[in-house]
Amino acid sequence: MSISASQWGSPTASRRALLIHGMTMSSQSWEGIAQLLVADGFFVVAPNLLGHAWRQSTDYRVSNIAEDLRPYLAMDQFYDVIIGHSFGGPVTLALLPFLPKTHNTKVILLDPALEMTEEKIKINTQLLLNEMARIRTPEEHMAENPAWSRRDSELRVLGMTMYDRAGVEMFLQNTPWSFSGLIKDIPPNVKITLLVSDPKFNNILDHIPRGMEGLNIKVLTGIGHWIQYELPHAIMDEIPLARAKL
Repeated sequence: MSISASQWGSPTASRRALLIHGMTMSSQSWEGIAQLLVADGFFVVAPNLLGHAWRQSTDYRVSNIAEDLRPYLAMDQFYDVIIGHSFGGPVTLALLPFLPKTHNTKVILLDPALEMTEEKIKINTQLLLNEMARIRTPEEHMAENPAWSRRDSELRVLGMTMYDRAGVEMFLQNTPWSFSGLIKDIPPNVKITLLVSDPKFNNILDHIPRGMEGLNIKVLTGIGHWIQYELPHAIMDEIPLARAKL
């Protein structure tokens, strides 16, 4: 069995959001953010990427994973907000050329995985293999991440459980891992905010072009990689206000 996507809210809502999860996660990992968006008047769609939620593939390149999501943009389907986390960051950026030109879209990238050296890829590959060999319990995640709720921790375990064991090829198939270039051509109808975890946890800021039209960067001091779990309202603060109805 595979699950193509999760949805929250009413399809007739006036605003729409598309949420793109990171590696070893699932569409359900967005539950907390999705509920906040629904309360703010959104219909929310979160696809499961190839290799996740038992969706198997042999091609785990970012370009192919983004191509798999193209049906969500068919018939000029628009989204007021698109949020991508970690590996979902480059996947989101790869979708920018296919967004409708007639609709303004706010893109929020949470700690996007834009660049990795070969050494970092080797380290992350081994970490993933270790995690697949023994999936941690919700209690272990909660002990390691005090800001996470039990629901967050359970959804983290769920994503890991449903992850395709061949998905470790995502690292090798995307080598060299270099996606910063995708952020250099922002369509005029798109505004991007990068929410970056504390620099003591990563070097993302080293690879982000500065002074670009349509790009805003915010560093979240003291916050780790799981921004949607640790500081969800920092994400909601970037959501444009709904236009008043005439």
